[in-house]
Amino acid sequence: QVHLVESGGGLVQAGGSLRLSCVASGRTFSMSAMGWFRQAPGKEREFVAAISWNPGNTYYADSVKGRFTISRDVVKNTVALQMNSLEPDDTAVYYCAANKTPFIPVLAGRRERYDYWGQGTQVIVSS
Repeated sequence: QVHLVESGGGLVQAGGSLRLSCVASGRTFSMSAMGWFRQAPGKEREFVAAISWNPGNTYYADSVKGRFTISRDVVKNTVALQMNSLEPDDTAVYYCAANKTPFIPVLAGRRERYDYWGQGTQVIVSS
């Protein structure tokens, strides 16, 4: 099992920045990738970004490309999401996820490919 804990959410004005962090514990050696998803009220949970554990290739949803950056620290077993130029449409609960099966880049955005999930952290962007 892998346990994930997110932090860093909050309230920010449009155009501002936030940095989310996720710490993984447990059988972290089994992880092949980690990702961030988000879910706004009344909407499906959607892919935001993912990063392969080794060699650290990154993948982004079109809606966040150029604004968000995902990174990982393989020593500390953490993944971060730097969010810049935030927009009201970015308001959602953000979830960290980890994949233990062999990572397939073309499937990086598929929820069902992730085996472990955090509890989520709320991000609210005011206009």
